[in-house]
Amino acid sequence: MSRLLIFSLLGHIFLLNGSVAYCDIKSPPFVSGFDRFARHGEIESQTGGRLLLSELSCTACHQTPRSELQPKRGPRLSGIGNRRLQTWIRDYLTSPHLVKPGTTMPDVLHGFSENKKRQTVNALAAFLAAQRTAYPTIKATGANPVPYEFWKKGNVKQGQNLYHKIGCVACHEPDETYEPGETKISPTDKMLAQLDPEDIKELGLSAAMRPVKSVPHGNLPAKYTRKALTFFLLDPAQSRPSGRMPNLKLKAVEAADITAYLLRDQQPQDEIKITNSDSTLIAEGEKHFVELKCVNCHTVQNLQQKEHAKPLIKLGKQASTGCLTNHQNGLPYYPLDDQQQTAIQEVFEKLPDDNKSDTEQRLSFQILQLNCFACHEREKQGGVGFNRKPYFETDGHIDLGDEGRIPPTLMGVGYKLQKKWLTKVLNGKGDIRPHMLARMPVFPAKVISTLPAMFEAVDRTQRQTEKQIFHNSTKLAVAGRMMLETGCIQCHPIRGENMPGVVGTDLGDVTNRVHANWFREFLLNPGALKPRTRMPTFFPDGKSQNISLLDGNVDRQIASAWAYLKAGKKQPLPEKIIEAKSKNYELVPKKRPIILRTFMKAAGTHAIAVGFPEKVHFAFDAEHIRPAIAWKGRFLDAQGTWFIRFAPPAIPLGESPVLMPAGSPFAVLNSLNQRWPAISSADSPYQFRGFKIDAEGIPTFLYHFQQFEIEDRFEPVEKQTLKRQLKIKRNQPLSKQENLWFRGLTGKSLKQINLTTMKNDTGLMVSISGILAKTGKLHTIENETDWLIPIPAKDNIVIEVKYQW
Repeated sequence: MSRLLIFSLLGHIFLLNGSVAYCDIKSPPFVSGFDRFARHGEIESQTGGRLLLSELSCTACHQTPRSELQPKRGPRLSGIGNRRLQTWIRDYLTSPHLVKPGTTMPDVLHGFSENKKRQTVNALAAFLAAQRTAYPTIKATGANPVPYEFWKKGNVKQGQNLYHKIGCVACHEPDETYEPGETKISPTDKMLAQLDPEDIKELGLSAAMRPVKSVPHGNLPAKYTRKALTFFLLDPAQSRPSGRMPNLKLKAVEAADITAYLLRDQQPQDEIKITNSDSTLIAEGEKHFVELKCVNCHTVQNLQQKEHAKPLIKLGKQASTGCLTNHQNGLPYYPLDDQQQTAIQEVFEKLPDDNKSDTEQRLSFQILQLNCFACHEREKQGGVGFNRKPYFETDGHIDLGDEGRIPPTLMGVGYKLQKKWLTKVLNGKGDIRPHMLARMPVFPAKVISTLPAMFEAVDRTQRQTEKQIFHNSTKLAVAGRMMLETGCIQCHPIRGENMPGVVGTDLGDVTNRVHANWFREFLLNPGALKPRTRMPTFFPDGKSQNISLLDGNVDRQIASAWAYLKAGKKQPLPEKIIEAKSKNYELVPKKRPIILRTFMKAAGTHAIAVGFPEKVHFAFDAEHIRPAIAWKGRFLDAQGTWFIRFAPPAIPLGESPVLMPAGSPFAVLNSLNQRWPAISSADSPYQFRGFKIDAEGIPTFLYHFQQFEIEDRFEPVEKQTLKRQLKIKRNQPLSKQENLWFRGLTGKSLKQINLTTMKNDTGLMVSISGILAKTGKLHTIENETDWLIPIPAKDNIVIEVKYQW
């Protein structure tokens, strides 16, 4: 029996035997925090009511000065005309709760006659169809290729894998046909699997076992085209600034893959077109949009609210005769169930007159609003649902326990993390767990701007400074280097360097991430701050096991470790790491070039790195058929490529890395008005044929491009310059309208150095042989300029290009 089936069966048993479940016949509005906690008495009913007031956007009409009750609001509708299918818009306006069960949008037309409703829907739909904005341009990089019309090229299987691995299923429904990879079940989960529902309830583990309900998708194939959904996934905040749907840092092809999976049952859709351009009907729809108070929740054009309903504080018991009850004509209709109505009513009965709430209350409430509990646990609440855990995996299925695959607890996070680092994490720039497939999402800056300060204010009970904790520890840095060899480097890299097979978090910048007092207490007793951690204690009973270092003084030993890590590059790496690095894993080209097939961030999974004795090197991307990166100095470390199953991308060991021009080097264009085509590996006109090596050991890359055969050779010349020679053989003639072009250089701006040389904003200079350079054209589109070289219509031609930086 599969692990997934075990988890699912346990969840179903608990549902049948436990005290869960409310009737879903009415499809009441689904709010994650309310359904997971308030329904089961795990937060106060009044807290659940406040959450509903915010998430149902009640305060968009019934204003309140209370910051935590500000409305979520609905999506921006500025570009809805070319981002939603028109039939779906009409159906949704007609009956939102039928089209999307669980939606938090009210039915504002429920009291209309059939004829009036139809007329109003027609007008609103015409007005919304007229709201059109251009899609943003997604710029390609070596690490983020953007094929031409990439949204049409998604792969369903890859999308299914991504959807189930990167964290989507923390909130949304998994596919019952998908079987996650092999992951060891934790001892705690094994114990739970052996208990019956009565035992679970008696032990107070009901919340841990209760299956987490999914945030509903609705009928996505009826709602989106592939293009619209792909762009939404790339930047959800563009249309949903509330941040309830966060940004999972998807690349263009990843967003296209997930879209292909989510819309896998959709019939091919054409580009959305306006079906009604009747200006009178559009104007009528705009009028309805304001009068029906749609504008209170949705941003479109510059329309503003004209009036508000009674302020929240003045509603009191009158709320029971308003939106809380079903089908009041002239009022929005929310199909609230009894428990939701009761929770909201309790808020009105106890709503304070002032706008005061302590920091801890505000913090807890915002975590509820953003549904951080879908992944993270805090105060013994939340965390990845028991029925979702199998989908959280490590890269390569490395066994690091639950702490290596499940998002970390938020308990005491303000005590642990420095405010600057926590801000960086929330902004999506603090990834330190490359082994974890689930991604920490990015939330809109306005939404999370106050969280780091609140976490610190609530959690950081000890306010001692680093100097107060470690005194004059800087003098101990040398001893700290030896201290780290007693166990730290066996699991953790230091400044990107590590022992063979190590995959833990890098300790190189830990002093910029964590508070000094947390660091000290964690080393003294890891299990006290992080239950069930695999981190061992090096100071059992508060005593050091290394009495020869600093006389075995525990405080000084911990201070020395902090001092060493704080010193950074001022201190050498631990001796054992240096020793491991010296075992000929670093490739040093001496008399001949070295060629290594590897995986590099800039050159992808089909990278071919070439190192020259002249200490200038480059990597060729054999998947997208282009030189990707060049650098000077030291070449590469082959340890990860040769020996480690789970290895991070190879990183150039030298200096001055420069990215080569992104995208395809060649294109056949009818005119320069065309955008330079982006190419994916799925439908590439290129065919890589490998490479040949000459007597000097220099490779020449061979590939087909449409009707051309191309030989591509790089060699170092004077002043650490790379010279490239391209031999182009034409097999068939082009049509009269078509021309072959070579993309010499690209950048935000290009500066002409002389008649044959251009320089871009990154400092890369490209020189092309004189005759061809004079025919080059500068082509600018959307703040990016290309230097394009027309290739003469000959059967054989040679181009010489030089790269300097």
